[in-house]
Amino acid sequence: MTTDTQIKQHILGHVLPQCFNAAVKAGAEIMKVYNNRKGYDIEVKRDNTPLTIADRLAHNKIKEVLGETRIPILSEEGREMLYDERKNWDMFWLVDPLDGTIEFIKGNNEFTVNIALMADNECVGAIVYVPYLGKMYFAERGCGAMVLENIVPDENANYTNQDIRSKALILPLESAAHDKFRIAVSRSHQTAETADFVEQMRKIHSEAEIIEQGSSYKFCLLAEGTIDYYPRTTHTYEWDTAAGELILSEAGGKTTSYPDGKPLAYNKEDLKNPWFEAQGARCK
Repeated sequence: MTTDTQIKQHILGHVLPQCFNAAVKAGAEIMKVYNNRKGYDIEVKRDNTPLTIADRLAHNKIKEVLGETRIPILSEEGREMLYDERKNWDMFWLVDPLDGTIEFIKGNNEFTVNIALMADNECVGAIVYVPYLGKMYFAERGCGAMVLENIVPDENANYTNQDIRSKALILPLESAAHDKFRIAVSRSHQTAETADFVEQMRKIHSEAEIIEQGSSYKFCLLAEGTIDYYPRTTHTYEWDTAAGELILSEAGGKTTSYPDGKPLAYNKEDLKNPWFEAQGARCK
């Protein structure tokens, strides 16, 4: 292990509680709005995706907490960051303060907080928090992936490294084992190409079950072993995938671009992802 890598691993171990607490505090902001959904306005951003006050509140809370690390933040809801400004960053936070805004608006509970710590444009630490369910998934590169349950949204969250690691369950979960092959598809972003993927998999797994699910929680279900395969044939952005991809990878799965089968690249000039397919550890 190089000295540079050791330094970055040390930084990761030091900032994990801050990352964890940032997500829980952001979740508290989100749930305040979610529990009063009739009282907020919805805007449409330039890319035609929706934006709510919950997105902004969560962004501001994460920026407040992670700002103490002095590591720059690239967030979906932050100011537009020019490529010339970020292309030479050694480390940065890649954040989606509220992933699954459409599902949030619909009131179906399928939304997450995504925080990825990037080093040399590779995710080395990841948090995906599901505030409605109180589930926190996290991973460190080379150290495996874990989940903690009963993590209630809390504006005063103050978890320590000991709190985080002492009760975490290693992924994938034995309790998630199942017989039929399960394919996850985006609840709100399906295309004809998605249907083609499903049909191709059904040629191999004739009794495959289809599960509709919103947000990056699909990566977490893959990491758990609850589902086996997830194709994505519409646009996503780097902050949609970085944290979930590392959690899945550290749980024994993989994510590759389609159709060329390459790893997803990060901190590109264009932050959009290509189509991709994600597979759980038990995917055959």
